[in-house]
Amino acid sequence: MDSVQHWLSVLPPVAIYIVVAAVVGVESLGIPLPGEIALVAAALLTATGVTNVWWVAIAASLGAIVGDSIGYAIGRRGGRSLLEWLGRKFPSHLGPPHLAKAEQIFQRWGVWAIFFGRFIALLRIFAGPLAGALRVRYVKFLLANAAGGIVWASGTTVAVYEIGKAADRWLQNFSWVALAVAVAGGIATTLILRHRTKKSLDATSDEDSEASLTG
Repeated sequence: MDSVQHWLSVLPPVAIYIVVAAVVGVESLGIPLPGEIALVAAALLTATGVTNVWWVAIAASLGAIVGDSIGYAIGRRGGRSLLEWLGRKFPSHLGPPHLAKAEQIFQRWGVWAIFFGRFIALLRIFAGPLAGALRVRYVKFLLANAAGGIVWASGTTVAVYEIGKAADRWLQNFSWVALAVAVAGGIATTLILRHRTKKSLDATSDEDSEASLTG
C-alpha cells in the first residue's frame, strides 16, 4: 500500500486519475490487478489535497463500468472456455475452484452478485466475463454493474477521505500518525464491507450446497 501511494504521489493529478481508472478497468476485464489498493491509495492522497475526492471516485467508477462491460463482451464471445483459459494463466486467482465458487454465487444471486461483487475480489474479477458467458441480459448487467461500481468507488473514496481529514485535524502535529490512522481506517472500511458481503454470500452458498446434498 505504502509503495503504491508513494508511486502515485509523484504523478500529476490527471495521471493519477487515469492510472486508477486503468487499473480498476483492467481488473474488471478478468485480470487480477490490485484495483482496490490503487483506489484506496489514490483516495488517501485526497486527504492531503494532492487529488480531488470526486475525480478519484469518478475515475474508479468509469474504470469499473467500462472494464466490466468489455469483460462482459469478451465473456459473451469466448464463453466458458475463455474463463478456463484465464484459470490456467492465473491458477492462484482464477483456478477451477474460484470459477466454480463464482458460478455458484451467480446462479443463486443473479444480477445481485454483480452489484455486491464489487466488494469481493473474486467476483470483482469474474463478474464481467462470467455474466457474459452465462448470457445475462446486458441491460440488467449494466444497471447492476453501474450501481455497484459507483457505490463501491464513491463509498470507498469518501470514507477514506473523511477518515484522513479527521485524523489530520486531530493530529496536526503528528502527520505520520495521521497517515497511519488514515491508512488503517481506509483498509478497515474496505475489509468490513468485503467481509459482510462475503459472509452473506457464503452463507447462502452453503445452504444451497446442503440442499443439493440432501436432495
